[in-house]
Amino acid sequence: MQKYIILEKLVGETPLSCAETYRAGHPELEGVPMAYAGRLDPMASGKLLILLGEECKNQTSYHGLDKEYEFSVLLGIGSDSLDVLGRLTTNNTAVNCGIVAEICESVTQYFIGKVKLPYPRFSSKTVQGKPLHMWTMEGRLSEIEIPTKESEIFELEFTKLEILSKKEVVHQALEKVNSVPPVTELRKALGNDFRRVDVRKDWDDILHDDSLPKTYQIIHFRCVASSGTYMRTLASEIAKKLGTVGLAWHIHRTKIGEFVYLKKSWTHLF
Repeated sequence: MQKYIILEKLVGETPLSCAETYRAGHPELEGVPMAYAGRLDPMASGKLLILLGEECKNQTSYHGLDKEYEFSVLLGIGSDSLDVLGRLTTNNTAVNCGIVAEICESVTQYFIGKVKLPYPRFSSKTVQGKPLHMWTMEGRLSEIEIPTKESEIFELEFTKLEILSKKEVVHQALEKVNSVPPVTELRKALGNDFRRVDVRKDWDDILHDDSLPKTYQIIHFRCVASSGTYMRTLASEIAKKLGTVGLAWHIHRTKIGEFVYLKKSWTHLF
């Protein structure tokens, strides 16, 4: 039996549901242990490394792999989950479209190298034995210090600027939100089906708020980073550097392996 498989996770799937969907179509894997080496959030897509059988016992040896992503940042709307599946905030501060490319070029240089980024409050990172998302849902974040992680960003490239109408933004955001199957088991739902009743209302409120901009900017990037670098956090931090709020609009993992920075090449590519 092969040691691992590479799956393409879709937006709306969890790593577990992605793996189980694949298993259902491959009867030879019935009863075979499967373990994913590196998570992807429900709103993210792309390559998912799944270990099979006895190789699951070596899961930790796969945890340090570098990743490449294509991701984008929606400017002017923030989220407590740092993506579209969170409670929203808005900011009317706009970045001038005429100079956004120039600004983004300088912002990318700021993040290249070793950086300390806070863990998302909706993540599985444990503090005092409890995941951060539980501290968040219990309203007890003030009792702890949100930890940071030192990451290394090898490459960060601004690729394009996209302009969407507010109506298009809300329509696409709700498509992403609704792509997750209903979650009825509360311990897995991060607040009763991902709080989607409230999240949908937040997006609808934005659509009908005439004081908000009629168009929104989405800036696109390609990033190569060390293991455990949250693109959601990076998206939010980029927006802050641009003087506004923002959320991860799109995250797609394109490569998994070991990136040799000096040679700008990948080895042990998955």
